[in-house]
Amino acid sequence: MLHLALCFIFVINMEKRKKSIQVCFTPVLFPLYESSESIVVVIDVLRATSAMVTAFDNGVKSIIPVSTVEEALTYKEKGYLAAAERDGIIVDGFELGNSPFGYMQEKVKGREVVITTTNGTKAINVAKNAHKVIIGSFLNLKAVADYLIKENKDVLFLCAGWKDKFNMEDSLFAGAVATELINSDFFETECDSTRATIQLYSLAKNDLYSFLGNSSHRNRLAKLDLEKDIRYCLQESISDKVPVYKNGSIVVG
Repeated sequence: MLHLALCFIFVINMEKRKKSIQVCFTPVLFPLYESSESIVVVIDVLRATSAMVTAFDNGVKSIIPVSTVEEALTYKEKGYLAAAERDGIIVDGFELGNSPFGYMQEKVKGREVVITTTNGTKAINVAKNAHKVIIGSFLNLKAVADYLIKENKDVLFLCAGWKDKFNMEDSLFAGAVATELINSDFFETECDSTRATIQLYSLAKNDLYSFLGNSSHRNRLAKLDLEKDIRYCLQESISDKVPVYKNGSIVVG
């Protein structure tokens, strides 16, 4: 009887334990984080994960993320709608890149899209064997926070960064959602990178666009005349979609 009582108390305590939040700043650091029981939120604000959320808002059936242009080309030759981006530019021979506006076209509705991008699809494929992988952007910020609270699992935010280096915008999103989770009183953190992103977001939240004024990727995209994309991607919570990675494809969860 004592053994059963102790087991019961252990289970109750486990259920009451607040779930943890961690932030991984780049895919190259991912092996350093425990993710076997965590939900991994992949973030590439400018622009891959924002484009994916937008795609599902416009009726895309599913998205297959691949690591290389060659893989995407193979799918394209099989008749898939294929997208490829490198260094902010659509790769020659492809109809789409990672601009959200490309996924507002009627031709994407009901289609299975194959995509490769400089950073975002790499991050997804690095994390694909985790307990669960979802797609986050400012566009679906509240939906992601609500989903994570409902799932009640440890959370690891994986920032796509820029070619395995830290970037500002992905970290801001991690901080925004981490703030929501901690305010829910179901989550806590002992992770300094999480605390840093929360502080960063608290400084930036009133004007994300201006805060990112000197950031590398905003300037990189601005030089490509993509200011419209930047402003679109920094809108908060305009989508209720939470894309989930399942069996090689991303679908709406």
